[in-house]
Amino acid sequence: MKIIVLGSAAGGGFPQWNSNAEACRRARQGDPAAESRTQASVAVSCGGERWFLLNASPDLRQQINNTSALHPRKGLRDSPVAGVVLTGGDVDAVAGLLTLRERQALTIYATQRIHGVLDANPIFAVLARDIVARSVEALDHPFALDGLTASLFAVPGKVPLYLECGNEPPPLVVDDTTVGLEIVDGDSRMLYIPGCAVMTLPLRRRLEGADLVFFDGTLWQDEEMVTAGIGEKNGRRMGHMSLSGPDGTIDAFRTIKVGRKVIIHMNNSNPVLLSDSPQRAEAEAAGWIIARDGMEFVI
Repeated sequence: MKIIVLGSAAGGGFPQWNSNAEACRRARQGDPAAESRTQASVAVSCGGERWFLLNASPDLRQQINNTSALHPRKGLRDSPVAGVVLTGGDVDAVAGLLTLRERQALTIYATQRIHGVLDANPIFAVLARDIVARSVEALDHPFALDGLTASLFAVPGKVPLYLECGNEPPPLVVDDTTVGLEIVDGDSRMLYIPGCAVMTLPLRRRLEGADLVFFDGTLWQDEEMVTAGIGEKNGRRMGHMSLSGPDGTIDAFRTIKVGRKVIIHMNNSNPVLLSDSPQRAEAEAAGWIIARDGMEFVI
């Protein structure tokens, strides 16, 4: 199984277009310790001929142009992109679908709930149904991805921000609203979980023994954006675990045995993005790999 990290930052990318925070200024100035990143997405293939995108970020056009494995190979119109698997309906997971509107045959795989989000917004009709198939996948029901077997499974999360109603925080749910993706090739197993609100016993059991895990790294600490004065919501309110703290990702994984573990979907406020920060050193000392655009894995 071949894996390419197309983008590794959370919504807005790094640097975020309107952020004048120090880390974003450093990235904008080309500081090598503040490497720029596009919004999170991963490409997976069995053999390297046909590729499946895990989410379609708003930066997808740039990501394809930056990735030779995804370039056209023959004829006037061609793409090795065979499909897109969606793990949620957030803007940074689905907006890139609009980049794929030039009548190129592919399949969109998602739960019934996420397909419902797409169906409810007429702009996604530009993905003509006579050529772009929409495959509804039930949770924990395996489906084929050209030599790979995939399964979507529920992780704790919430509805996308644009679907929230009223002023009260939406409840955390464990259903087909926010999902993780498990992919196996017969010998190896990888999991892609770019959004997760809390670690649960079923999720621990799912993670145990995986060869490669990409996991939500949105924030370093829960109140990060509030403390920095750039937001009113903490991580839990946004549906994300934080990396640090007793209930954080780093601590949770100390008792979960996996091969390689990769932090992905990092918000521009997260100091782990900076290679010279103590938070980066702490994460790496705990065995974490910090995803960067263009990173490749083979398992």
